[in-house]
Amino acid sequence: MDLDVFVTAHRAEWDRLEALLGRRRRLTGAEADELVALYQRTATHLSLIQSSAPDPQLTGRLSQLVARARNAVTGTRRASWRDVTRFLTEGFPAAVYRSRRWWVPTALLSTAVAVLLGWWIGTHPEVQASIAAPDELRALTRPGGQYETYYSSHPAASFAAQVWTNNAWAAAQCLIFGVFLGLPVLWILFQNMLNLGVGFGLMSSVGRLDTFLGLVLPHGLLELTAVFVAAGTGLRLGWTLIDPGQRTRRTALAEEGRAAVGMAIGLALVLFVSGAIEGFVTPSGLPTWARIGIGVAAEAAFLAYVFVLGGRAVRAGATGDVEASERSASVPLAA
Repeated sequence: MDLDVFVTAHRAEWDRLEALLGRRRRLTGAEADELVALYQRTATHLSLIQSSAPDPQLTGRLSQLVARARNAVTGTRRASWRDVTRFLTEGFPAAVYRSRRWWVPTALLSTAVAVLLGWWIGTHPEVQASIAAPDELRALTRPGGQYETYYSSHPAASFAAQVWTNNAWAAAQCLIFGVFLGLPVLWILFQNMLNLGVGFGLMSSVGRLDTFLGLVLPHGLLELTAVFVAAGTGLRLGWTLIDPGQRTRRTALAEEGRAAVGMAIGLALVLFVSGAIEGFVTPSGLPTWARIGIGVAAEAAFLAYVFVLGGRAVRAGATGDVEASERSASVPLAA
């Protein structure tokens, strides 16, 4: 595209849009219609320039014009409780549901890796010896040892807050690092499965696997599901860079990136629940079956939330992205 020719052809429209936006008096009906039409054309011009002949100065001017025109056309929009409700009942579950083909296989494969690592560690004394000295291993796995006292070593509220912060940061890393083709996500996921496998293997090697599961399952089911969702979404975001489909790479990354940011907020809420369970339920004096039952109930509630509400929202057209009026304009693509 010849940028000089393009600017010459459309400068009058941009100047007219700027003049309409600068009017202090109320626009007439015809002027308002003209402003909407010019806003739509200028948004298309901006997209064409960004994709074909990016010029920083011109892009900056048109971006400012489009933003001002959008505000004039749609009005100043403030977040409300309706937005929060829509996010929790449509946006977030829809985004998680749409990513199910990524995070469900991620969950199954990661669990298999953790079990294999646990079996390998539990059945090979030489591997256990490479992890820690015999006295340290006994301190970890004996009744009343560090694996058991870990969950009650701090006040429940502060422990729950610490766990929530750490897990939310791990989930956010999975989502953020997805743009690097998903490779860092695989490493973060492996580190989590390795930690789980070490505990699984060491406790099973001394015949205390039931104790280990009784400590991990109450909070771990929901916690790991949130991590798997974040990891699967991060991998999907990385794959979008490779295969954006019918969208431009810029548009695809913007859409999936906005959905991922929303998922980070939603997963922080999910991890808050799992952190509360880990802080208050896991170290409690409840029977093992009751503690595991609470964990299973929380996991079942989340899955129902995703597959029932999320599936319904997706079938109604929700994607987890922001509303169309809040997105940047994009150039239509031929199928």
